Amino acid sequence: MRLSDFDFHLPEALIATRPAVPRSSARLLVADGGDTHDAVVTDLVDWLRPGDLLVLNDTRVIPARLFGTRARSSAQGETTARIEVTLLEPQSDGTWSALIKPLKKVKPGEEVMFSPDLSATLTGTHEGQGLLRFNLTGEDFDAALAQAGAMPLPPYIAAKRAADEQDKTDYQTVWARNSGAVAAPTASLHFDEALLEALTARGVAMTHVTLHVGAGTFLPVKVEDVTTHKMHAEWGQVSAQAANDIAQAKQRGGRVIPVGTTALRLIETMARDGRIAAWEGETDIFIYPGFEMQVTDGLMTNFHLPKSTLMMLVSALMGQDRIREIYAHAIAQKYRFFSYGDASLLLPRANGSKST
Repeated sequence: MRLSDFDFHLPEALIATRPAVPRSSARLLVADGGDTHDAVVTDLVDWLRPGDLLVLNDTRVIPARLFGTRARSSAQGETTARIEVTLLEPQSDGTWSALIKPLKKVKPGEEVMFSPDLSATLTGTHEGQGLLRFNLTGEDFDAALAQAGAMPLPPYIAAKRAADEQDKTDYQTVWARNSGAVAAPTASLHFDEALLEALTARGVAMTHVTLHVGAGTFLPVKVEDVTTHKMHAEWGQVSAQAANDIAQAKQRGGRVIPVGTTALRLIETMARDGRIAAWEGETDIFIYPGFEMQVTDGLMTNFHLPKSTLMMLVSALMGQDRIREIYAHAIAQKYRFFSYGDASLLLPRANGSKST
């Protein structure tokens, strides 16, 4: 299985830099078995059936992108130098791992100022990342970070424009509650309160799990034999309540449909031993063609980067040939791609027909 098997040409004009407004007005490509339909996200109420279960990732994105200064001595005396920081994840000792530009210019013990209230000291480096200890913890840290930080937009958006205040709303799901992600579970960005109410009225059930999406989700695959790729690890939790909701959906014949690849990876990690039960820990599960889904019956997801692990995941669900057809259709019909783009509802087995 070669990396080139998951490549395709994407016109740059199809990369979305802002989301649809309102959220649920985004387009929705429905891949119903071998059939392809063009819809909008609000049409989910027609494609989902009473008894189906949506699995929602309730992670909350932190404003992990920081711009600071450090003092430095030069021939002109004491000056300041600009530092860019993207927080990655907290460590057990209270420090944060972070991408720092330029890391080589910052020395251990040196302080970086982000705002009058927020600063951090570099305690060391590891594998190209810096370890930062902040001057604040707990709620004080959260409040200062909310003021000083910007949303960590994906590289393909950040290359086109800087994050702004609007992104603090746009790049967050309406049900976000457990802080810790540095990237959004983007398929979930299409839901608003009106759509959630309509789905509930339809008889569609929902449950929440937590997977803190890390910056590793954007790391490129660098090996040609994709089976040798090493996935990044992310922390997740499936509560006893969520596990029970999934088990009950299965028992009543409903479909379990995760919203986003993060929720899918988490529930498939939970079910690797064939059991549906509460689970917590770090997962580095790698899903590519040949992978047998244990609990997933369908997936709502955005359109993904060529040659990415997420392309491999949707190919595992739908089959490589079918995914090529779906993506060719999406490009021909000018669907918007990536984090702020349009959505797809992938159903490996035909729904029969659109619900009425």
